[in-house]
Amino acid sequence: MSRIGRAPITIPEGVNVTVKGQHIEVSDGKTTLNRDIHPAITVEVKDNEIRVTRGSDTKEHRSLHGLTRSLINNMVVGVKQGFQKTLEVNGIGYRALKQGDKLVLNVGYSHPVEFTEPEGLTYDVPAPNRIIVKGADKQLVGEMAAKIRASRLPDAYKGKGIKYDYEVLKLKEGKSGAK
Repeated sequence: MSRIGRAPITIPEGVNVTVKGQHIEVSDGKTTLNRDIHPAITVEVKDNEIRVTRGSDTKEHRSLHGLTRSLINNMVVGVKQGFQKTLEVNGIGYRALKQGDKLVLNVGYSHPVEFTEPEGLTYDVPAPNRIIVKGADKQLVGEMAAKIRASRLPDAYKGKGIKYDYEVLKLKEGKSGAK
């Protein structure tokens, strides 16, 4: 058995989990996440716990077992606590603003780069050089943070651009280092 797959997921107070065939829905009243599950995987809800089992011992089913359990656990954690990614904007004149439901970035282009908040996500700009992407869906939070970062990747020589807060940039030496 998969070590990850066989571990039960405890359902926190206030979170409702509904399984209908191969469809699972996790909600806490205001946030709802849905996912379809592979037909080889079975999900049961008993005694405030979610158990994930697989139909056979094939390689594909073994890998789907742990994956499905992790995805369901991320749904439960996302509905209860939420996920967030923090980005830093580095560079002279580079800044981020929040205007209504839009994130406006001035990152060295002739025009501002705008991102509208998709459903289920919020952008927070506590400082002009800091962006926080928050939401219940872990995949959506990571995807939007990656898109924002991709609008101006960090420069290899000066470090200008948008990077994750935990990211450590190894800057290259310029032309003078070639001698």
